[in-house]
Amino acid sequence: MNKNQLDGLIALKLIATKRNFSAAAEELGVSPPAISKMIKQLEARLGVALLSRTTRSTSLTEAGALFLSEAGPGLEQIFSALGHVKSYSDKPSGLLRLSLPRLIYPSYLAPIVSSFVKKYPEITVDLFFDDTQVDVVEKGFDAGIRLSDILANDMIALKLFGPVKFVTAASPKYLDRAGRPKHPKELLAHNCIRVRFGEAELYDRWEFESKGKPFEVKVTGSLIFNDTNLMITAATGGTGIIYVPEAAIKDKINTGKLEVVLNQYSAASTGFYLYYPKKSQVLPKLRVFIDHIKASAERL
Repeated sequence: MNKNQLDGLIALKLIATKRNFSAAAEELGVSPPAISKMIKQLEARLGVALLSRTTRSTSLTEAGALFLSEAGPGLEQIFSALGHVKSYSDKPSGLLRLSLPRLIYPSYLAPIVSSFVKKYPEITVDLFFDDTQVDVVEKGFDAGIRLSDILANDMIALKLFGPVKFVTAASPKYLDRAGRPKHPKELLAHNCIRVRFGEAELYDRWEFESKGKPFEVKVTGSLIFNDTNLMITAATGGTGIIYVPEAAIKDKINTGKLEVVLNQYSAASTGFYLYYPKKSQVLPKLRVFIDHIKASAERL
């Protein structure tokens, strides 16, 4: 079935319901001559008259009535689907799927999401925590949140906050026992707790800066996590040294549970960004989320 045939079927259903060409044409957003042409093309393809038309009335022929009795339920489903899809363009509603790293939620996004769902109760926010680089289109997400360093070039990116300072930290108990490193190279003699992103990507090359020049130290240790929050918990318990965004452990630094070391060598990323596909039209559910984040940032 080509597009003209489908247009003719929809036109036939509307005319049969409204019993009027002009009313059906108005519903479709076309002129009466245009909808008349759709019907004539459909009748020509089927080789039978579907409508009986006079200057005063329009009705289905026997063939037209038989045809709609069988095709009608399918057309009703099409109309229902069109109505449901149109609702997405009219008002913010539906499921908003976001991919984001675990660490950003408690320290930044939690209050924003909380106020957002209160303001837009017809939107369900589905948060999927993943520290790896994610193709949001392939995975079916509306948007993602990641550091600027790993953003794809073909995405629209909105800066949330930054720069993000990365620090090395451990519990005072561990540092009293193992010593406090004075230079990043001394980490080679320490138990460094590492994180794995996904199934394969092990982050064991920690990044630092000295006099404006970046450098890396490849660390080792007895523990590897694929969950950054559990990694922080292990460090708080005195297991070893971690490398994380400072904001993620700010409360533990303030309470003395963790202590920052090598602060003078800390490196920084431009920041975290909300990213989404380059499309001609952003669905209302994502548009209001973007506006809500912008408004929240302005209040900070």
